Amino acid sequence: MVGCVWQAGRFEIGLDKPKIMGIVNLTPDSLSDGGAYSQNAKTALAHAERLLKEGADILDIGGESTRPGADYVPPEEEWARVAPVLAEVAGWGVPVSLDTRRTVVMEKALALGGIDIINDVAALTDEGALELLARQADTGICLMHMQGLPKNMQINPKYQDVVGEVTRYLKARAAECVAAGIAPQRITLDPGFGFGKTLQHNIALMRHLPELMAETGLPLLIGVSRKSMIGELTGETDAAARVHGSVAAALASVARGAQIVRVHDVKATADALKVWEALGINL
Repeated sequence: MVGCVWQAGRFEIGLDKPKIMGIVNLTPDSLSDGGAYSQNAKTALAHAERLLKEGADILDIGGESTRPGADYVPPEEEWARVAPVLAEVAGWGVPVSLDTRRTVVMEKALALGGIDIINDVAALTDEGALELLARQADTGICLMHMQGLPKNMQINPKYQDVVGEVTRYLKARAAECVAAGIAPQRITLDPGFGFGKTLQHNIALMRHLPELMAETGLPLLIGVSRKSMIGELTGETDAAARVHGSVAAALASVARGAQIVRVHDVKATADALKVWEALGINL
């Protein structure tokens, strides 16, 4: 495993204990929150402040919905959504992550300053993305696995060996980053729960997180919050009501070695982690 510290822009984030990444969706068609924070920057900033008070260690801000079946969003529209919020939170003195797969959006955000992490569902495969991040001295990176694109990824996803295929893909993407000059300490990996996977694929990945982490030698960032897999397991059709199942899944991922959990329900997750640690559970 590469160290216990994630080099993330202005910050060295210690990973000796699990960290919480709070989600700030600026998309009007978000499946999980119904676009509640996309009306204006003031609403989004108030939500971001609340997440920090509830215990978020990192803010993850995104302007493109990547839910299954999501329609294409022009990069200029994505940037218009995130720019005013990024400009404000960049001065808050907390780690800021931008959730984007577009090189042009990454470039504008990095030029703005105060953006510490690029969280990319496409694992820096957009043209120029790898080269852009290689030119940065210390920006943190999260590389995620996705089969297909958001528009079609949940149309009959298939694998011969989902754990092996996801592991090999992430390992190869990380190797390309290192070959381009990106220090391993800047990289985390995300198996991409729900991104081109059935429920059984997701369960297999969760059960084999320790092997994935051992094979890649890099920290894992896990995002299962309010996803359809939680709905399938609990029978809860309302994404906003999947809090309890999401917290259970976050704890399950941490128990299997994940260092960062990306969640909507920060307080519930933070409280669960505090109680579990206080009761002597080995995290």
